[in-house]
Amino acid sequence: MLLKNQAIQTALTGDWQAAISLNKTLLSENPQDIDALNRLALAFTITGNLKEAKKTYQKVLAVDPLNPIALKNIKRVKDKKFASNSKKTTTLINNEFIEETGKTKVVELVNITQPKIIESLRTGSMVDLSIKRLKIFVLEEKQYIGVLPDDIGKRLIKLIKGGNKYEAYVKCASPHRVTVFIKEVKRSPRYKDQPSFVHVAEGNLNFDKNNRFRNMVSEKENEEEEENYPLEEE
Repeated sequence: MLLKNQAIQTALTGDWQAAISLNKTLLSENPQDIDALNRLALAFTITGNLKEAKKTYQKVLAVDPLNPIALKNIKRVKDKKFASNSKKTTTLINNEFIEETGKTKVVELVNITQPKIIESLRTGSMVDLSIKRLKIFVLEEKQYIGVLPDDIGKRLIKLIKGGNKYEAYVKCASPHRVTVFIKEVKRSPRYKDQPSFVHVAEGNLNFDKNNRFRNMVSEKENEEEEENYPLEEE
């Protein structure tokens, strides 16, 4: 578990040579570790070794032919325009490469703590998700960092109470902004067909009064969720 956490942190911090080494070690223990294969392919992509990246994504697809990360990114590493555009590559790392639709999400926290506490945060550090007062608080070693936006928090509370489990890591921290990378690590049989994070089509984007994006779940869905699984304050 420690080695796996270190491998995840290298991707979040951008230490790609270490990522290659750590994920190869994980794969020597389990050659069919899909998460490690995807992380290794990502590291090869970022370091410019697109040939090995392609081979590694092919290994993923040999184990899981429908793996969304490999299917999406193997097309990109074959793209000559992609290979010649390092800025494009960096942008994709930050926004898409380590994300898996429905299972992971990069989230900006709200009501974050004071800057002097944020200064101590390090990219890749694991943080805790704690349910309090119908919200999900983000803590590092019991120290308050911030809160997940209500729309995401409400959905995750229901899923956590139903048996889902998640891990969260600091992705970026500055005095007035903290983002975390959240990954679904266990899905309850009860919610086997429900993604943890809902994709919103571009035409259905919603913004609040400050013009910030809000990933809204329909009122009808919220009402059904509350009726089927009432949230209890902890």
